[in-house]
Amino acid sequence: MEPRERLARVLPGLAQLLGYQRSWLRPDLLAGVTVAAYLVPQCMAYAEVAGLAPVAGLWAILPPLLLYALLGSSPQLSVGPESTTAVMTAAAVGPLVAGDPLAYAGFCSLLALLVGLVCCAGAWARLGFLADLLSKPILVGYLGGVALIMIGGQLGRVSGLTLQADSIPGQLVELLGRLGEIHRPTLLLALGVLVFLLLVQRRFPRAPAPLLAVLLAMAVVAVGHLDQRGVAVIGAIPAGLPQPALPPGVSPAQLRYLLTAAVGISLVGYSDNVLTARAFAARGGYRIDANQELLALGTSNLGNGLMQGFPVSSSGSRTAIGDSLGSRSQLFSLVALALVLAVLLWLRPVLALFPTAALGAIVMYAALRLIDIPEFLRLQRFRPSEFRLALITLVGVLATDLLLGVALAVGLSVIDLFARLVRPHDAVMGIVPRLAGLHDVRDWEGARTIPGLVLFRFDAPLCFANAEHFRQRVLATIAAEPQPISWFVLNAEAIVEIDITAADVLEELQRELTVQGITFGLVRVKQELYAQLQRAGLVDKIGARLFFPTLPTAIAAFQARTTGAPVPSP
Repeated sequence: MEPRERLARVLPGLAQLLGYQRSWLRPDLLAGVTVAAYLVPQCMAYAEVAGLAPVAGLWAILPPLLLYALLGSSPQLSVGPESTTAVMTAAAVGPLVAGDPLAYAGFCSLLALLVGLVCCAGAWARLGFLADLLSKPILVGYLGGVALIMIGGQLGRVSGLTLQADSIPGQLVELLGRLGEIHRPTLLLALGVLVFLLLVQRRFPRAPAPLLAVLLAMAVVAVGHLDQRGVAVIGAIPAGLPQPALPPGVSPAQLRYLLTAAVGISLVGYSDNVLTARAFAARGGYRIDANQELLALGTSNLGNGLMQGFPVSSSGSRTAIGDSLGSRSQLFSLVALALVLAVLLWLRPVLALFPTAALGAIVMYAALRLIDIPEFLRLQRFRPSEFRLALITLVGVLATDLLLGVALAVGLSVIDLFARLVRPHDAVMGIVPRLAGLHDVRDWEGARTIPGLVLFRFDAPLCFANAEHFRQRVLATIAAEPQPISWFVLNAEAIVEIDITAADVLEELQRELTVQGITFGLVRVKQELYAQLQRAGLVDKIGARLFFPTLPTAIAAFQARTTGAPVPSP
């Protein structure tokens, strides 16, 4: 393996940065600056949600921005503090520590370390395959649900109210009931920013609309002194950098409790991480490595655990903002990292006048870009069941939470797949005039079977789940033939393997057909399947002479051993 290939396997983010293309620089720089302007207040808020001092949110963004840029397989994903893991951190640590900020921060760091260890162990065990259960309808529905949650979470911010409701319906009802309390300057500023973003995106799609909105919003606040008229701004940002520190010692009972919480946070965090990464990969036309994502997320949390942080995952809103500006590589994260360091060290006053209402408008703008109405319509045209699966995912995310909604959709997706396996398509093959080969007689007008011969194709692996259905379809097909049948030949081209239950059903079927005077044969049997049939004793029972390599040889054998009449050439 070439050195570059080895590097790409171990550090895919670094490998991409070493192969950086100059054309990516402008969008990556704009994305990094804009994401930094967004994540500073957002991460401070998430630290408060987790029960920590606001500055801990800025500390908790530093290791993930660097480590994921080196280890992550997605060029667009933004990893760091986010709402779900922040809430779960508070729920896990709160009962252990009361009234001691230093002990609380230490337990949060320990929890981050445990989350990192769980994720790294999952990567070592190659558990990333679980992400393969997340089909395209689930991704479309998930992004739609996340977008609506993002919009609902900003209703209070853009209206100048503090909403108590957690769900989107509750937030809407509460907002409608408090229309008279809305702070008009805040609402007008937010609407102005949102309209500006939409107009710029429509007229000048390559312009850095969110960054321009940040600068214009701060200018409007400064010129109009809106901060003195009740428009909320970010205000002073605490200074300082985190120092490496080991988490505190805990009792075995506390460790078991925190480890259980870490497993739950890992499941939620990784689900969010891989769903967001795969969704943007599908939009961007590239692929991610699910196991590498586990490793990158685990390493990011390990870094946070050693730098006084708390558990983190990916941020759909920050990823969406970067995507809206055309981010092409993790350079945008490194730019954001440099700006956060600059803010912590020197530039804290720069964002002091940034209105939180404008921040809410930027989040709403990014969320609107995640709702892919044309993709929902395409799913409806392609297969209604997949459209319903996308809707169920969307509703499940809104009605429960991200993890439960996705789990419900994955379960339904597996059920839908299993149903297609249990009742697969089958075909009776025959001759179509003026068309080479043998084809499903139901698909072609004028198609005819060969008298006395049924060529039956079963379009799925044969296993315990569909073996009895297969037997019933064979018997029903033979009974439906208008002329007496002397040969039945199973076209096994789609049967890649067989289990013992299906082998017993095949043996029973062969006996039934023999009693009826019908010869049972197989055609186009793969070597692996033939070996399985040999081990089951079916080759001897059926007879090796009744296994045919091609359909024409099976037809020729039927002709030679029955009427001897010529058979039309397929």
